[in-house]
Amino acid sequence: MAIVLVTRHLPEGALDPLSTHEVRVRTDDSPYSHSELVQAVADVDGIVCVLTDRVDAEVFAAAPRLRIVGNVAVGLDNVDMVAARAADVRVVNTPGILDETTADLAFALILAASRRCSEAERDLRAGRWRGWGLLDHLGLDVHGATLGLAGYGRIAHAVARRASGFDMTVLHWSRRDTGEPGYVDSLDDLLVRSDVVSLHVPLTESTRHLIGARELALLGPDSVLVNTARGAVVDEAALADALERGLIFAAGVDVYSDEPRVSPALLHAPHLMLLPHIGSASLATRRRMALTVTSAMAKALAGT
Repeated sequence: MAIVLVTRHLPEGALDPLSTHEVRVRTDDSPYSHSELVQAVADVDGIVCVLTDRVDAEVFAAAPRLRIVGNVAVGLDNVDMVAARAADVRVVNTPGILDETTADLAFALILAASRRCSEAERDLRAGRWRGWGLLDHLGLDVHGATLGLAGYGRIAHAVARRASGFDMTVLHWSRRDTGEPGYVDSLDDLLVRSDVVSLHVPLTESTRHLIGARELALLGPDSVLVNTARGAVVDEAALADALERGLIFAAGVDVYSDEPRVSPALLHAPHLMLLPHIGSASLATRRRMALTVTSAMAKALAGT
């Protein structure tokens, strides 16, 4: 019988594939600090973790029996893959499972930010709404606009399909020519030509602060930026400043550089729709993500 550490509670039924093993889960679903995680892995054969867990060389060094890490996420930026390979530990994640759900959320942010939905709701709830007004809460049309996708993986493709229903012109940029219609070979060109830009790049050293003050200035005052990728892809201070100065019209953000902390500058910036990293947060998708990881782990622990 193997020992598996599960760092957070999983959807109902997701632990079923591991029923023949000893599974350790905290009863209160509180996240492990990094030092707690290091202490907890001394005798485990598998770790089921989430994107907020930093699984680094220190963790691998503390877990001599570890055979597999299952990351319930589409990315792997929280797992030190070099250290994993050095420790001969297999790492699995959930690519392809959350594409459609995250694309739904990205498009929801496009709509909500463009139409200033969060501000309108705040005014309504706070009693500031005094009835219909011709010049109240004016936003931007999404239908017929130009959508620029920075990064063109599975989620970006799914967003593009949604955009077709709004009769949007869809452009995309990636570091390699996709050979598909709408490809733009320069990020700057994409920013200048787009009314809405949605970010879909992984977080690497080359994409950290991919969107900063210079790039935001290229977007222009009638533009909208949406980020459902990773928080550090955007310079958050520059984004808040651009919104304060009216350099862009609005933004929608679901991810942050130092989660769960959100920069006070973002919290106070105007025309900004903020969500607490819920891109994949549907019942069906989160269950599939967890089951994919636990099923892969069960097979690995069984030697298949």
